[in-house]
Amino acid sequence: MVYVAALLLMFANLAAWVSTLFTLPGNWILLAFTILYAYFLPADYFPRISWTVVIFVAVIALIGELIEFLAGAAGAAKQGGSKLGIFLSLVGAFIGSLGGAIFLSFIPLIGTMVGALLGGAFGAFAGAWLGEHNTQKTSEERFNIGKGAFIGRILGTVGKLSMGVIMLVVVTLDSFLDMKGYPQLKSQPPMTVTVTSEAK
Repeated sequence: MVYVAALLLMFANLAAWVSTLFTLPGNWILLAFTILYAYFLPADYFPRISWTVVIFVAVIALIGELIEFLAGAAGAAKQGGSKLGIFLSLVGAFIGSLGGAIFLSFIPLIGTMVGALLGGAFGAFAGAWLGEHNTQKTSEERFNIGKGAFIGRILGTVGKLSMGVIMLVVVTLDSFLDMKGYPQLKSQPPMTVTVTSEAK
């Protein structure tokens, strides 16, 4: 029964990981599923996920956020994008990722993922470019802002996906193999047999 639960957790976490492509907080959803599994799995079920692993994947999720933040710093904001441009780049990334996934959905799995990644990047470019339409920026400056949003989206998403892969693999291994080991059974004292002879 525990392996069925571990298999369901693996598929749920995989879905959470894929959701990162659609600008959703996939790594945090993965972490939430893992915490719920570790907390609610009955105490006598083994193998199980240790809280050490939960803390580890939480740290990895934070690193993923840091990577995305640094990538964003190299994106539209660094090129001088306005708040509206940055906001529309996020909206464009979400719409573009959905559109890209649908457009390449005829290629099983890989097409959907690549389409979501590229669609999100082009959507970020379009949103950032559109957001600077009524500003005093030149066409070249608007293009550079859009390009920054494009690059930032690619780098941020790939970075978070990479961290998500580490989280997914570690949690899956621990749920199936229990990397901290099974609890040791208490050793029982050896049984002794006393043989008595009756006097004839």
